[in-house]
Amino acid sequence: MLQNTEQGYGSLSIGLHWLTLLLIVAVYGLMEFRDIFPKGSAGRDLMKEYHFMVGLLILALVMVRLLVRFGSPSPRIVPAPSPLMLKLGHLAHLALYGFLILTPLLGWLLLSAGGKPIPFFGFELPALIGPDDGLKGTIKDLHETLANLGYTLIALHAGAALYHHHVLRDSTLTNMLPERK
Repeated sequence: MLQNTEQGYGSLSIGLHWLTLLLIVAVYGLMEFRDIFPKGSAGRDLMKEYHFMVGLLILALVMVRLLVRFGSPSPRIVPAPSPLMLKLGHLAHLALYGFLILTPLLGWLLLSAGGKPIPFFGFELPALIGPDDGLKGTIKDLHETLANLGYTLIALHAGAALYHHHVLRDSTLTNMLPERK
């Protein structure tokens, strides 16, 4: 099934979820391992360029995910969680979506404030603001802070999924796994 139902996520939502994870791993890997190349080298510049492009791809993918999420039902969790768990889950998803939107958006603003081109797989996206050296440092700090916070959010998300599966023994995790035949 492509669409979500009350019994489970559709293949579109499941695919978008796991593709987002793969892209997040890639975007972090590109920044964490750029140091294997010396500063100013073509290899390092290429890793940074792909970091920018994959980050913007995540932003685009999240917009699609939000359209799918608000355009179709969310599966029921069986057995039903407590109202507190539901509230915590909603807050966690809000934090994750905020992270997935704001971090790449700040990256786009950072390139814009630096007067640099905004590459996107053969295209150049428009700057969101004009060059501004004073603002550039603030945006860079915010982008890096959110990126570091992302490690915690991702760990909490994965930990919560495992907690739901192994401790609460509900359908939260299995709802997001591909259907087994």
